[in-house]
Amino acid sequence: MTEQTRYIDTHVHFWDPAALRYPWLESVPAINRAFLPTDLDEASAGLGLEQIVFVQADCAPEQMIEEAAWVTQLANDEPRISGIVAGASLERGEAVRPQLEGLSQYPLVKGIRRLIQGEGLGFATQPDFVRGVQIVAEFGFSFDICIFHPQAADAVTLVAQCPNVSFVLDHIGKPDIRNGVMEPWAMHMRELAAFPNVCCKLSGMVTEADPEAWTAADLRPYAEHIFDVFGADRVMFGGDWPVATLAASYRSWFETASAFIAELAPGEQEKVLHENAIRFYRLGD
Repeated sequence: MTEQTRYIDTHVHFWDPAALRYPWLESVPAINRAFLPTDLDEASAGLGLEQIVFVQADCAPEQMIEEAAWVTQLANDEPRISGIVAGASLERGEAVRPQLEGLSQYPLVKGIRRLIQGEGLGFATQPDFVRGVQIVAEFGFSFDICIFHPQAADAVTLVAQCPNVSFVLDHIGKPDIRNGVMEPWAMHMRELAAFPNVCCKLSGMVTEADPEAWTAADLRPYAEHIFDVFGADRVMFGGDWPVATLAASYRSWFETASAFIAELAPGEQEKVLHENAIRFYRLGD
């Protein structure tokens, strides 16, 4: 795998506190500033980044449609932005339809994410939330599952009730890499992978490890398990920039992930770095 391997990054955030409100950034001063496509250009220089999937950055809930409009504007100047995973208040159940209708007016919107990680156990299995997730499929959207590892069992329960939804698990389900804990995370990953409508992003790992002292060896067992249970047909690369900069440079994470991916057959590498993203997010449609 060369430095100029073409690839799609399926998990990029842009934000600008001058344009939208991001209450959570106040607690993370290291990244509490604007991060725009020009910043990503600098971070990814020389790496062959070909397409970008923007993932909602947890702006104020009432601004979720506005965020999709803002990123659509960014895409006018940065044509590599080929997909948007927008935010939506899915816990509203049937009442979320107008919001999804509004988002559907933006052709770049391919999927929806409503963060689960900051909610309590059981949030993702409450009836209104499940109904909201079911509805995204009616609009042709996929759903990004973003959880911490204790919520993995809830994710299994959610997916089981949504057979018509295309799911992707963000950040390999955020296992406790820092403490080297594999179970029950590994079991739940196997359960999720048993559903053919679930894919997984190889992303967000460095921030779940020791942010100041992680090594590739710390991450390897988790990456290997993901490839083992999901297979190369259902894994995609994600940078999680700029959140991941709390633990690694963009290049450092890309090179670490690339080393794991390089152990696959050449055709499988192309799937993880390129083809799976196009298929899952319907890029170019």
